[in-house]
Amino acid sequence: MLLLYCFPHAGATSLVYRGWQQHAGSRLCVRGVDAPGRGTRRRERRAEGFNALVRAMAEQVVADLLAERARTPGMRWATFGHSFGATTSLAVAAAVTRQVGTAPERAVLSGAVPPPLQRPGELLAGVRDEELLARTAADGGTPPAVLADPTMSRILLRMLREDDVVRAEFAREAAGLRVDFPLTLIAARQDVYAPPEKVWAWSAHSTAPVRREEIDGGHFAAVQNPKQTLTTIAEHTGAGER
Repeated sequence: MLLLYCFPHAGATSLVYRGWQQHAGSRLCVRGVDAPGRGTRRRERRAEGFNALVRAMAEQVVADLLAERARTPGMRWATFGHSFGATTSLAVAAAVTRQVGTAPERAVLSGAVPPPLQRPGELLAGVRDEELLARTAADGGTPPAVLADPTMSRILLRMLREDDVVRAEFAREAAGLRVDFPLTLIAARQDVYAPPEKVWAWSAHSTAPVRREEIDGGHFAAVQNPKQTLTTIAEHTGAGER
């Protein structure tokens, strides 16, 4: 058994991983990680900025991991992050490692361009709400029911813009992020935002071995095919072998 902490993409909460456990079986225990002010932590005050977000999410993982290890000494762990969640997941994994003294078996980064290759500054500030909703619908990562509901779509737009402010800091705050544990990089062949050749550049952010997985589909392929993604993670972490 291995604890898999999963970090959502921009504009999302850990709800996107709600159905993953049924595909994980007994090999992995899937735990979604939310930002303060969202999802399971919606009553908390929102973290302002990249570093505050990383600290807050690391606190959640540390507390959960230590509680699990109190019940099962030596419990192993790993992280998965998609798109916006990839950068935050790796930064959180590094922070948790420093605090608990044990690195994850592996950090899995999906559909994301590493910070040095990202455009600095906000990308959505000048985009009208209608255009942003249309883009989001075209990407295919948001349920149509959310986009069609006025209240839910307003919440979605707010979260997308909040995350864009944080993402704007990646090139400055996370460009020097380096870890000593293994990475798995998942890239979709038809991903227009994070094509494989750019995703592979994450290799420079770890001194440990890096594995690459190229899959079919667009930007949300890894999230939309949890069985395939979890099988890859189980294989790369040796989940179920110990």
